Amino acid sequence: MDPFSQITSHIKRAATYVTLSEGALNKILTPQHIHKETLVVETENGKKEFPAYRVQFNNARGPFKGGIRFHPKADESEVSALAAAMAIKCAVVDIPFGGAKGGVVIDPKEQTEETLERVSRAYVKAFQQYLGVDIDIPAPDVYTNPQIMAWMLDEYEAIIGQSSPGFITGKPLALGGSKGRDIATALGAMFIISEYVKVKGRNLEGLRIAIQGFGNAGGTVAKLLHARGCILVSASDSSGTISLAKGFDPLPLMELKAAGKSLSDFDEVDVERSGPNDVLFADCDVLIPAALDNAITDENVSKVKASIILELANNPTTPEAEVVLEERGVDVLPDVLVNAGGVIVSYFEWVQNREQFYWSETDVHSKLEAQLSSAFHNVHEHRGVGMTYREVAYRIALSRIAEAMQLRGRLH
Repeated sequence: MDPFSQITSHIKRAATYVTLSEGALNKILTPQHIHKETLVVETENGKKEFPAYRVQFNNARGPFKGGIRFHPKADESEVSALAAAMAIKCAVVDIPFGGAKGGVVIDPKEQTEETLERVSRAYVKAFQQYLGVDIDIPAPDVYTNPQIMAWMLDEYEAIIGQSSPGFITGKPLALGGSKGRDIATALGAMFIISEYVKVKGRNLEGLRIAIQGFGNAGGTVAKLLHARGCILVSASDSSGTISLAKGFDPLPLMELKAAGKSLSDFDEVDVERSGPNDVLFADCDVLIPAALDNAITDENVSKVKASIILELANNPTTPEAEVVLEERGVDVLPDVLVNAGGVIVSYFEWVQNREQFYWSETDVHSKLEAQLSSAFHNVHEHRGVGMTYREVAYRIALSRIAEAMQLRGRLH
């Protein structure tokens, strides 16, 4: 099943709990705009062409919002799926944005910094007419970062001839970025699992966690949860999985990654080493997929031992695998709730840019916790018998999007 089909299957399943005609559902499932361009950029090896996309899924609840990823496997289906998920994500956590996503088919690891700057500026030139502080606000995603956002902001402001910091989020602090944005996704995941264990009558201390994808978000959530008493028993990157029954201190692992090395370079007695995907089958309480999509599938779900899945990555569990997990009583805390911290703080950044008044990191963290706590409890309290957290989250989001579209007269 391609990525967009997976997202639409989640929406259709949730729609069984929402009163919508088939025509209305089809309107919600159809992206409003799919923009495609070919970026022609001068590289050190001559001119190269890079396919690029901006999918604007739905703006009934506010301006389109979504990141731009630079990835060799970015395509229309993937970008459309992520745009749809962003619309759901913004609605479920109740921030006034719609959903969008951008992508450039490029492998940043094979490009110079000069080429990446040219590609970043070319992207803005190609899609500028569809973007803007009240139209569509981009942000970082896979293999993009604050520096790329800075280049894009500079190009956009040069085109329109005026300052517009709210055009893009995830910027460096010096250009109007928000404090707390760098750890927002991981911090949001920590807030969600904290609220989850509270309603289950448990606490974080002693929970054994395993993290697939020990990158920025994965490493940061490991650090945050370790500080609250969780035990990191297994972690992976593309080089392999390392496991230790007594648990790792995440800091040396983060330092190793920051030095450009891999987890397979970690040298400690008693560490077990295995393939990159073996982390999914670790003997743990909480499995945190923090890499790319389709990590847990119908082919490997039988080997998953965790009782809780905390989806830090986008779309890491296939619908078929989730049915199996549901039957086994495994709670899947869905990506549209778990990793929404990034877009919430992006919203905070946009608000600060509009007001030209900037908040302290403490204020950002406090507001983020309040927003996610409210969203989680709203989902948890609306669960019916046999309903998963994902179904409830999508049902709430779908209801909010449908209401906004209905009020605008878009569902006739």
